[in-house]
Amino acid sequence: MRPWQEEATQVQRPPDPEATRFIPRTAGVPMNSRWPVADPDVMRPYDALATQVMPALKGPLVKPRPDGEALEEAPAKAPSLAKASGRMAIASLISRITGFLWKLLLVGAIGQGIANDSFNVANTMPNIIFELLMGGVLASVVVPLLVRSQDDADGGAAYTQRLITVAFTLLLVGTVVAVIAAPAFTSLYVDSSGKASPALTTAFAYLLLPEIFFYGVFALLSAVLNAKQIFGPTAWAPVINNLVVIFTILVVWIMPGDIDTGHVSITDPKVLTLGIGVTGGIVAQALLLVPPLLRSGFRFKWRWGIDKQMKEFGGLALWILGYVAVSQIGYTINTRVLTSGSPGGVTAYSNAWLLFQLPYGVIGVSLLTAIMPRMSRAAADGDHKKLIGDLSYASRISTVMLVPISAVMTVVGGSIGIALFTFGKGTVETAERLGDALAISAFALLPYALVMLQMRVFYAMKDARTPTLIMIVMTLVKVPLLYLCPVVLSPDNIVLGVMMVNALTFVVGAILGQVWLWVTLGNLRSKRVIGVILFTVVASVLGVAAAWVVGKLVPDSFGPTFGAWVKLLLQSTVGIVVSFGVLVALKVEELRPATSRFTRLIKRG
Repeated sequence: MRPWQEEATQVQRPPDPEATRFIPRTAGVPMNSRWPVADPDVMRPYDALATQVMPALKGPLVKPRPDGEALEEAPAKAPSLAKASGRMAIASLISRITGFLWKLLLVGAIGQGIANDSFNVANTMPNIIFELLMGGVLASVVVPLLVRSQDDADGGAAYTQRLITVAFTLLLVGTVVAVIAAPAFTSLYVDSSGKASPALTTAFAYLLLPEIFFYGVFALLSAVLNAKQIFGPTAWAPVINNLVVIFTILVVWIMPGDIDTGHVSITDPKVLTLGIGVTGGIVAQALLLVPPLLRSGFRFKWRWGIDKQMKEFGGLALWILGYVAVSQIGYTINTRVLTSGSPGGVTAYSNAWLLFQLPYGVIGVSLLTAIMPRMSRAAADGDHKKLIGDLSYASRISTVMLVPISAVMTVVGGSIGIALFTFGKGTVETAERLGDALAISAFALLPYALVMLQMRVFYAMKDARTPTLIMIVMTLVKVPLLYLCPVVLSPDNIVLGVMMVNALTFVVGAILGQVWLWVTLGNLRSKRVIGVILFTVVASVLGVAAAWVVGKLVPDSFGPTFGAWVKLLLQSTVGIVVSFGVLVALKVEELRPATSRFTRLIKRG
């Protein structure tokens, strides 16, 4: 007989406040910190019973010492991964929506032709150079190193100050050199044999390349805050950047005339306003992180010198720079192939890639940002079991959330392009080409997310060499296929081939990364991941079939734009509802956090 059943048969006595009471687990209630867990990945209790000691202790919890004294306060509990990633997902969603909105407004303001292509190429240069200088390093190995430095006597303050000193100096010098070398960068990325405008690209580059320094400030301060388990400011700062850019584009839109692509001048009012405004958005994004960093207790002071930790950072940084350099070789060829085709190819690719990344940016980036400190701590402690658990959990969550979305994107890709990019100076033909580029590459959404996750696992283990080797293989696959696109495709369809090549490259990278992690860590619980993938694929196929049937019911008499909007809304709704409905019916456990949160929101409403 169970303990609580015995109590029911006895005379009821007043409860003893010091007694230990056994309570049954409530079926259907997700596990939380009150329940002992056998595995951070599986999240199942040791037994059907949990022990609850009542009443709760008053005062701060302390960690007992061997001599029996209790002098040391227990460390603060890390925030819940689900809560942290959920909050960031909301901020990331708004950031992606506002970022996408200014891309739409830019098409309406200056069209999808040479002016937009020139702006997109020039606006990408600061990102590329920043990645070569520090970006890849700051986004990969800095958080793990900062987490490990928290074990220092000063809590990692000196190491952080030294790191910021070196990074700021390198970024400032690199930014000045990049601005001076703007024409050289233009000749590298723009194929002058096509219809692109090197002069207009260079004019924009002079105005946009100062962003390099502020990209670096934002990335570095974000890493420091994330290592301290502070995620909110870094998630919301890009929204402010997008709002500044949106205001800038609206100003450009109402300004009279068009950008003169024949007689280019940096003093052209529209060129000058667009360049300064977009750079101002990045400046605002970086400066917004200063107040929360000061509130966290961190104080910066210049600290020079190289110690053991900085030497370790330098060794990892060299491999990261190799990774970025190899990836930029692929990107350079990617851009040159696009600029050799029809005008608007770079813009179509840029916007299709932005749409492709939208689901990942909301779900994947939020999850990675929240889970990176956990994986770094597990790796620092040598706890490979927990590291594998985090990897498996993130892989499965990514699968159930991204595969249905990518499947529906395949069906509605063309409608997305026409519905969103035919207003203002956009045309149906260029918008349809953009949508087709999105549709044929949507299958790579999950492989892309898995590659990003796998790289973070390697960096958490302070292994920067393996990601670089994987990127070399991916680039060796990518480059020949890119050069094949102009040979077998018409100029209008080159963008479709480039998107397909990029998608296939991430499939290769995901497979290679999984094999490499299996060799490094052993059993990755891949059977469970594969099982979730199979369930999700079945649900997604049913969702796609339902969306296709609904699309056939929309009459052609609606016209291209209105018909595209109707198809987009109907097919997206039906496809997503059916896909996730099947997953819920199959009781896929990995979907439970999302469904539980949705249910709570409905009850509150």
